Amino acid sequence: MKKRVMIQMPITDGIKAVFDGRDDIEYERFTELSEENILQHIGNYDAVILGVAPFTARIIEKADRLKIASRHGVGYDSVDVAALTRAGIPLTVVGTANSVTVAEHALFFMLALAKQCVPYDREVRKGNWNIRFDLPASDLEGKKLLILGFGRIGRRLVNRCLAMEMEVLVHDPFVVQDAIVTAGATPVADWRAILSEIDFLSVNCPKDATTTGMVGKAELAAMKKTAYVVNTARGGIVDEAALYDALKGRIIAGAGIDPFVVEPATPDNPLFELDNILVSPHSAGVTKESMYRMGFWAAQNVADCFDGKLNPDNVINKEILG
Repeated sequence: MKKRVMIQMPITDGIKAVFDGRDDIEYERFTELSEENILQHIGNYDAVILGVAPFTARIIEKADRLKIASRHGVGYDSVDVAALTRAGIPLTVVGTANSVTVAEHALFFMLALAKQCVPYDREVRKGNWNIRFDLPASDLEGKKLLILGFGRIGRRLVNRCLAMEMEVLVHDPFVVQDAIVTAGATPVADWRAILSEIDFLSVNCPKDATTTGMVGKAELAAMKKTAYVVNTARGGIVDEAALYDALKGRIIAGAGIDPFVVEPATPDNPLFELDNILVSPHSAGVTKESMYRMGFWAAQNVADCFDGKLNPDNVINKEILG
């Protein structure tokens, strides 16, 4: 009997590249991703490729055949990892498949904010040539950047920002600090203590109970009026209400935000009223190239699990591997 895979996102060429060569696997896309609908069908599948829809304990309890839950990405805050672990089901991610992509997006935000990209475009279309003097742009060279998180993305962002001749600081208590030094950056233990010194703050850490809301009212108030905040990680790590107040009150100069607490973000989000914020549709990890890579590795994790050769480096709940 063929093994069945539920795919909770668009079926990309990367997914097809793995599964279409297997006569023992059949797959289909699910577009109705409510918990109730998934509950009705999950018992018929041997694997699931997850997008961003919640994968809850209730669903996992009904997943009698499930051998693997494979994330099409690297974040897994919408997945009940503890429930998967209790059920003995590995949760996998796609490693570095979109790390370069997200790092580039963070740098894009920094450049666009520093170079006044949006207001310049808007005003030049109106014939306002003097905008270049009325609202001067800034260089990245010599600016001080603090990166929160030195994982797959943070490491690559360090390289790119050093190439822009920025001074790069990194806070990540969960890595060997010498690795940060070796990468050319400066490790920082108490990141809140240096907020008044930095020009850019980039959030590149996972979302969990310890990081939710970690950039809030007090942190934003401690920053320079000329500073910028960039979040390409998860919505809620930067407190949206506090960010709105800081931007509206010009407590900081601006922000670049990719993820939101509620997604898709609705048009009535107060942040969208402001002219000193750049936003994107949680697309920092989404390019033509990265979609192929993520699809390929999400599917490869499934195939490897079926073949009994799952790469432990891609498994989040490693304790079930024995």
